[in-house]
Amino acid sequence: MMKEFWNRYFPVLPVLLIIWGAMFSHSCANTSQAPTGGRKDTIPPVIVKMNPRPYVLGVPLEGAKFEFTFDEYVKVSNPKNIFLSPPLKTVPKYKMKGKKLIISFEEPLKENTTYTLNFYGALQDINENNPYPGYSFVFSTGDSIDSLYVTGLVQDCTTLDPVKNATVLLYDTQEDSAVFKELPFAATKTDDWGYFALRNLPARGFRMYAISDENGNNRYDPDTESIAFIDSLIKPVNVIRDSVYELIFFDMKDTLACRDRKTEYELSMFKETPSRQYIDLYGRRSERSAFVSFSARNAHIDTMWIAGLSPDRLITQINLERDSLEIWMNDQRNIPDTVLLFVNYLKTDSTGVRSGFTEEIKLGNENPRAPVDTIAKMDLTVDPKRVETEGFILEFGYPVINAQFDSISLVVTDLHNVDERGSISYYRDSLNLRKYHIMPEGKMSISSKYTLTVPKGIFRDINNAWNDSTQVTVSLPIDVKLSTLQLDLKNVNHKYIVEMLDERRTQTLFTHVVNQDKMVEFPYLTAGKYYIRITEDLNGNSYVDTGSLLDHQMPERVKYFKIDDNPLLDIPEMSFISQTVDLEQMF
Repeated sequence: MMKEFWNRYFPVLPVLLIIWGAMFSHSCANTSQAPTGGRKDTIPPVIVKMNPRPYVLGVPLEGAKFEFTFDEYVKVSNPKNIFLSPPLKTVPKYKMKGKKLIISFEEPLKENTTYTLNFYGALQDINENNPYPGYSFVFSTGDSIDSLYVTGLVQDCTTLDPVKNATVLLYDTQEDSAVFKELPFAATKTDDWGYFALRNLPARGFRMYAISDENGNNRYDPDTESIAFIDSLIKPVNVIRDSVYELIFFDMKDTLACRDRKTEYELSMFKETPSRQYIDLYGRRSERSAFVSFSARNAHIDTMWIAGLSPDRLITQINLERDSLEIWMNDQRNIPDTVLLFVNYLKTDSTGVRSGFTEEIKLGNENPRAPVDTIAKMDLTVDPKRVETEGFILEFGYPVINAQFDSISLVVTDLHNVDERGSISYYRDSLNLRKYHIMPEGKMSISSKYTLTVPKGIFRDINNAWNDSTQVTVSLPIDVKLSTLQLDLKNVNHKYIVEMLDERRTQTLFTHVVNQDKMVEFPYLTAGKYYIRITEDLNGNSYVDTGSLLDHQMPERVKYFKIDDNPLLDIPEMSFISQTVDLEQMF
């Protein structure tokens, strides 16, 4: 039936394609600028002739050649996007001859197989670099054409951004190891919107993966590539028809058309944590400080010591992901230029099993003659928008071994310049033992100034250096144009990380970690656009865990809070916005 359609309508195809292009040209591009030097050619190239015609049967396994003649001169701008599915070990070979693109293959095709030859993102015209929207040329080495398709979306597991140019793979085996070592049954590339359509498939079960495929070999290389997968068999059921909207190649600037495509599957792409655990990097930062980095997260350290140093003289701190360790030597004696560190931890052996191992590390001081600080390094900072939740931030360059927090003073100056002594409390940051939060007690007033003074000589660090005096003054923001967003979190059945991001999603403005129903506020917001990102922290470790292919473990889920189905929240000035968020329903 499809072959009959092409024989009947192919002669008018060029005219129809030009008309179709005009109908679907509601692009986001700005076309109001006055022309310069005559009208610019904005029409993409059009295929006017194909030899053989699409849906040809009985293509020979060796020596097959396909010719595509365009209405203008074109060039191959991205050879990797001349993509054959199922892929061969070598990429398709091409050459240009006038307005003709000729495709051939350097190795035999498989017998009784339906192939699609895709041109998305591969071609553009020579004069104006107008991109060719794309085309899928279908042929078979057998006597029939498979006619089913599946669609989907690939997005980053953390940002939910679409992943462009990912390779989507289908395997007709249930072995996960196949994606590491075998070529897929079918494959395709995602477009600029992370969208894909796998065409001309048979009606049977497949395993679906998406990889970043940095080296273009159509296999998963975990050391350098990211992956996504569907943790169940998928089976194509939709039949290819000329009217299927999802199979049209749109201009990627046509936002409305591209977003309107429906998808059957969503894949969240992640970078797997390396499975092999060993000490990767180490070094000495100064006479009394060093670091050790591990190859994978969640390092399990049993014991650690430095030769010649009493165990109680060692101060250590491991980061949240447990893959980086800070070490300080709290000893007033001169520390040798080279010390021996012994770390007993679970290391991956040659069989791939983690077992106890004691590693000896030489830590050399690369700058032994560096001058010793006589004054303790210390920074006192405060953010007016965060002082109510985070307090004044007091951070030291080295761990403090002697502290007199009761000597810190807080003076509150009211609207009439009357001073009053305020009360404070403090706590050490859970992720940084050199950082302290100094909290004003009681409700802060918008009409008062708060001056925190740290006197000289009340803190001593491991270098036996005492602090200098410092002072900082803060007032709560009083701009009447500022706004507040309040979220009433309901059905909080486990731990969630709730973050406010700026419009470009490059900066985290506020973070709340909740494990029960709670009202959270994002105060002192200037008018603008913001995102609220919510991460389902199932294991309660306060960071987003990646997935594992072989363990069939998906990455922890991330969602954006939406108002009227829009994740980009437009906060006007002088507003108080309150929303209820049902986390159980959201996830």
